[in-house]
Amino acid sequence: MTWVEAIGWLGAVLAITGSAMKTIIPLRCIGIATNIVSLTYATSMGLYPSMVVNLILLPLNGVRLYEMLGLIRKVKRASNSDLSMSWLKPFMARRKVAAGEILFAKGDAATCMFYTLSGHYRLRELGIELPQGHVVGEMGFMSPDNKRTQTLECVEGGEVLSITYDEVRQLYFQNPEFGFYFLRLASERLFHNMERMEAEIVRLRSEAPAARQLEDAVSA
Repeated sequence: MTWVEAIGWLGAVLAITGSAMKTIIPLRCIGIATNIVSLTYATSMGLYPSMVVNLILLPLNGVRLYEMLGLIRKVKRASNSDLSMSWLKPFMARRKVAAGEILFAKGDAATCMFYTLSGHYRLRELGIELPQGHVVGEMGFMSPDNKRTQTLECVEGGEVLSITYDEVRQLYFQNPEFGFYFLRLASERLFHNMERMEAEIVRLRSEAPAARQLEDAVSA
């Protein structure tokens, strides 16, 4: 067996190994190795179509690997800081929103979440104002029926970034760090809503005796 044939067989083994990979980062690494070996073999044999294909795939795999490693580094840093998801921007699509526009309504089917770049927004049922740099819409991903639990309206026109739940699922299952971070974000929102509910219950209980006293005074 010549060294050229050995390289060809090595490329075949790497291609099969890459197909068996279950996670994206090892898959990209094997893909890069496969591209290098296959490119060497194709160059030695004068296989120009194979050369062109691997010349295209090699930088593509390199860029995607770099992006994914960068995402993981940012997720690790973010998991020890505040719950900002600004590092997710490269994976999101930008769109403009006009004042008065409803981004989603309570009960609608939920398919994506948003990151507010500019403008001001309000969760209508809770009366919560959302400033710039805020993630919203992630709770629909966690709900069993993927339904919106609030209505989000634009108070002041601006721009938002959006990412579909299908893309979130890919990131979630490909990267355990992202899955942990997303669960932490959703848990933070749930605990915040519970605190608001408890505070409202305390307020209503404190107002109840005063209301009864006023009612008794009126009756008397």
